Amino acid sequence: MPSITILSDLGRYRWTVPILAFLVTHGGGRFVHMADSMGIPRESLSRTLEAAMTAGWVVRNSGHGHSLRPDYVLTASGARLGGGCRAVILSQAAAGLPPDALTRWSLPVIRLVAEGHSRFNAISRGIEGVTPRALTASLKALVGHDVLHRQVTDGFPPASDYALTGRGMMLADALESLTA
Repeated sequence: MPSITILSDLGRYRWTVPILAFLVTHGGGRFVHMADSMGIPRESLSRTLEAAMTAGWVVRNSGHGHSLRPDYVLTASGARLGGGCRAVILSQAAAGLPPDALTRWSLPVIRLVAEGHSRFNAISRGIEGVTPRALTASLKALVGHDVLHRQVTDGFPPASDYALTGRGMMLADALESLTA
Protein backbone atom coordinates (compact mmCIF):
# COMPACT_ATOMS: atom_id res chain seq x y z
CA MET A 1 0.00 0.00 0.00
CA PRO A 2 1.35 3.46 -0.81
CA SER A 3 2.37 5.93 1.83
CA ILE A 4 0.03 8.52 3.27
CA THR A 5 2.05 11.12 1.36
CA ILE A 6 1.33 9.42 -1.99
CA LEU A 7 -2.37 9.14 -1.09
CA SER A 8 -2.39 12.84 -0.14
CA ASP A 9 -0.69 13.71 -3.44
CA LEU A 10 -3.29 11.67 -5.35
CA GLY A 11 -6.06 13.62 -3.63
CA ARG A 12 -4.50 17.05 -4.10
CA TYR A 13 -6.32 17.53 -7.41
CA ARG A 14 -9.84 16.22 -7.79
CA TRP A 15 -9.16 14.60 -11.17
CA THR A 16 -5.81 12.85 -10.52
CA VAL A 17 -7.25 9.43 -9.65
CA PRO A 18 -9.74 9.37 -12.58
CA ILE A 19 -7.07 10.58 -15.04
CA LEU A 20 -4.52 7.95 -13.97
CA ALA A 21 -7.26 5.30 -14.20
CA PHE A 22 -8.20 6.53 -17.68
CA LEU A 23 -4.59 6.53 -18.88
CA VAL A 24 -3.91 3.02 -17.60
CA THR A 25 -7.14 1.72 -19.12
CA HIS A 26 -6.56 3.30 -22.54
CA GLY A 27 -2.77 3.08 -22.71
CA GLY A 28 -2.52 6.86 -22.85
CA GLY A 29 -4.85 9.61 -23.84
CA ARG A 30 -5.42 12.65 -25.97
CA PHE A 31 -6.21 15.86 -24.12
CA VAL A 32 -9.50 16.57 -25.90
CA HIS A 33 -10.70 12.97 -25.59
CA MET A 34 -10.01 12.94 -21.83
CA ALA A 35 -11.76 16.28 -21.32
CA ASP A 36 -14.81 15.22 -23.32
CA SER A 37 -15.20 11.63 -22.13
CA MET A 38 -14.71 12.40 -18.43
CA GLY A 39 -16.43 15.79 -18.44
CA ILE A 40 -13.39 17.58 -17.05
CA PRO A 41 -13.13 21.32 -17.60
CA ARG A 42 -10.08 21.98 -19.77
CA GLU A 43 -8.38 24.23 -17.22
CA SER A 44 -8.79 21.58 -14.50
CA LEU A 45 -7.47 18.88 -16.81
CA SER A 46 -4.46 21.00 -17.74
CA ARG A 47 -3.68 21.80 -14.09
CA THR A 48 -4.05 18.16 -13.03
CA LEU A 49 -1.88 16.86 -15.86
CA GLU A 50 0.83 19.40 -14.96
CA ALA A 51 0.74 18.21 -11.34
CA ALA A 52 0.89 14.56 -12.45
CA MET A 53 3.88 15.34 -14.67
CA THR A 54 5.60 17.15 -11.78
CA ALA A 55 4.98 14.10 -9.58
CA GLY A 56 6.54 11.89 -12.27
CA TRP A 57 3.42 9.88 -13.05
CA VAL A 58 2.62 11.24 -16.53
CA VAL A 59 4.75 12.41 -19.45
CA ARG A 60 3.98 13.98 -22.78
CA ASN A 61 4.22 11.40 -25.53
CA SER A 62 7.41 12.09 -27.43
CA GLY A 63 5.95 10.34 -30.48
CA HIS A 64 2.95 12.67 -30.56
CA GLY A 65 2.06 14.12 -33.91
CA HIS A 66 -0.03 11.40 -35.46
CA SER A 67 -3.76 11.82 -34.91
CA LEU A 68 -4.08 8.37 -33.30
CA ARG A 69 -1.15 8.70 -30.87
CA PRO A 70 -1.94 9.78 -27.31
CA ASP A 71 -0.78 13.18 -26.07
CA TYR A 72 -0.04 11.82 -22.58
CA VAL A 73 1.21 8.45 -21.33
CA LEU A 74 2.02 7.04 -17.92
CA THR A 75 5.53 6.61 -16.60
CA ALA A 76 6.46 3.34 -14.89
CA SER A 77 5.49 4.73 -11.47
CA GLY A 78 2.32 6.21 -12.94
CA ALA A 79 1.38 2.83 -14.41
CA ARG A 80 1.83 1.17 -11.00
CA LEU A 81 -0.44 3.77 -9.40
CA GLY A 82 -2.84 3.77 -12.36
CA GLY A 83 -3.94 0.17 -11.80
CA GLY A 84 -4.81 0.98 -8.20
CA CYS A 85 -6.55 4.18 -9.25
CA ARG A 86 -8.65 2.13 -11.64
CA ALA A 87 -9.55 -0.21 -8.76
CA VAL A 88 -10.54 2.79 -6.61
CA ILE A 89 -12.77 4.17 -9.39
CA LEU A 90 -14.39 0.77 -9.96
CA SER A 91 -15.00 0.18 -6.25
CA GLN A 92 -16.38 3.71 -5.91
CA ALA A 93 -18.85 2.97 -8.72
CA ALA A 94 -19.70 -0.48 -7.29
CA ALA A 95 -20.42 1.13 -3.92
CA GLY A 96 -22.81 3.56 -5.60
CA LEU A 97 -20.75 6.60 -4.66
CA PRO A 98 -20.92 9.69 -6.86
CA PRO A 99 -17.69 10.73 -8.62
CA ASP A 100 -17.26 13.69 -6.26
CA ALA A 101 -17.63 11.63 -3.07
CA LEU A 102 -13.91 11.53 -2.41
CA THR A 103 -12.41 14.75 -1.06
CA ARG A 104 -8.80 15.90 -0.89
CA TRP A 105 -8.09 13.87 2.26
CA SER A 106 -10.44 10.91 1.74
CA LEU A 107 -7.89 8.31 0.66
CA PRO A 108 -5.48 8.94 3.57
CA VAL A 109 -8.39 8.96 6.04
CA ILE A 110 -9.77 5.67 4.71
CA ARG A 111 -6.35 4.07 4.95
CA LEU A 112 -5.76 5.28 8.52
CA VAL A 113 -9.20 4.18 9.71
CA ALA A 114 -8.65 0.79 8.04
CA GLU A 115 -5.39 0.51 10.00
CA GLY A 116 -7.24 1.11 13.27
CA HIS A 117 -6.89 4.85 13.83
CA SER A 118 -10.42 5.63 14.95
CA ARG A 119 -10.10 8.98 16.73
CA PHE A 120 -9.83 12.45 15.23
CA ASN A 121 -6.44 13.21 16.78
CA ALA A 122 -4.94 9.88 15.69
CA ILE A 123 -6.12 10.49 12.14
CA SER A 124 -4.87 14.08 12.24
CA ARG A 125 -1.42 13.02 13.45
CA GLY A 126 -1.24 10.45 10.65
CA ILE A 127 -1.71 12.97 7.83
CA GLU A 128 0.94 15.63 7.43
CA GLY A 129 -0.39 19.00 6.31
CA VAL A 130 -4.08 18.50 7.03
CA THR A 131 -5.78 21.28 8.97
CA PRO A 132 -8.40 20.47 11.62
CA ARG A 133 -11.04 22.23 9.52
CA ALA A 134 -10.17 20.25 6.36
CA LEU A 135 -10.09 16.96 8.26
CA THR A 136 -13.44 17.70 9.86
CA ALA A 137 -14.95 18.46 6.45
CA SER A 138 -13.54 15.24 4.99
CA LEU A 139 -14.78 13.14 7.89
CA LYS A 140 -18.26 14.69 7.63
CA ALA A 141 -18.32 14.06 3.87
CA LEU A 142 -17.25 10.44 4.31
CA VAL A 143 -19.89 9.91 7.03
CA GLY A 144 -22.48 11.60 4.78
CA HIS A 145 -21.63 9.22 1.90
CA ASP A 146 -21.80 6.22 4.27
CA VAL A 147 -18.11 5.42 3.87
CA LEU A 148 -17.43 5.95 7.57
CA HIS A 149 -19.59 5.40 10.62
CA ARG A 150 -19.24 7.88 13.47
CA GLN A 151 -20.06 6.88 17.01
CA VAL A 152 -20.02 9.42 19.81
CA THR A 153 -18.87 7.94 23.11
CA ASP A 154 -20.18 9.21 26.41
CA GLY A 155 -17.80 10.98 28.68
CA PHE A 156 -16.40 14.36 29.31
CA PRO A 157 -15.60 15.61 26.81
CA PRO A 158 -17.50 13.39 24.41
CA ALA A 159 -15.32 11.68 21.80
CA SER A 160 -15.99 10.38 18.31
CA ASP A 161 -14.85 7.00 17.05
CA TYR A 162 -14.80 6.34 13.30
CA ALA A 163 -15.09 2.97 11.60
CA LEU A 164 -15.39 1.85 7.99
CA THR A 165 -18.80 0.85 6.65
CA GLY A 166 -19.26 -1.72 3.88
CA ARG A 167 -18.62 0.99 1.30
CA GLY A 168 -15.53 2.07 3.19
CA MET A 169 -14.22 -1.50 3.27
CA MET A 170 -14.62 -1.72 -0.50
CA LEU A 171 -12.53 1.44 -0.93
CA ALA A 172 -9.94 0.25 1.62
CA ASP A 173 -9.60 -3.02 -0.31
CA ALA A 174 -9.08 -1.02 -3.51
CA LEU A 175 -6.34 1.01 -1.79
CA GLU A 176 -4.50 -2.26 -1.18
CA SER A 177 -4.00 -2.54 -4.94
CA LEU A 178 -2.26 0.85 -5.13
CA THR A 179 1.49 0.41 -5.39
CA ALA A 180 3.91 3.29 -5.52
